[in-house]
Amino acid sequence: LHPRVRRQRQMCIRDRKAGMAAPSGKDVRPWELIVIDDREVLDSMAAVLPYAKMLKEAPMAIVVCGDTTKSSYWYLDCSAVTQNILLAAEAIGLGAVWTATYPYADRMEIVKKYTGIPEQINSLCVIPVGYPAMPHSPKDKWDASKVHMNKW
Repeated sequence: LHPRVRRQRQMCIRDRKAGMAAPSGKDVRPWELIVIDDREVLDSMAAVLPYAKMLKEAPMAIVVCGDTTKSSYWYLDCSAVTQNILLAAEAIGLGAVWTATYPYADRMEIVKKYTGIPEQINSLCVIPVGYPAMPHSPKDKWDASKVHMNKW
């Protein structure tokens, strides 16, 4: 393997560990993660997922999924996992983006088709992971008017 690809895989493992450090209602942990580095699968999903075209350039992706038999709120726990993965990727210099599949049945079916996800598992999102094409800075979205002290 090319050293850059090896490094990305090692960082991806770190991202997954960070993801699974997320809080979970009743500590159920309904999440499941699929790491995709199969070029054919990434390209195929890029061609049909409307907001995941960057999969065509990404060397890998993480699909965050939830087991609907473990929790009816799986998507909340999996959202926390996703946020942790995104923050961990940013912290180590990788680019990553949340491309939603849930609640869109057509997108979820596409992911099931290419990954073999069992019936009781739903995908929340596909996170393309790689090195950013251009340097960027974290967005400053601070808005003091959104913070209320003691009451509205």
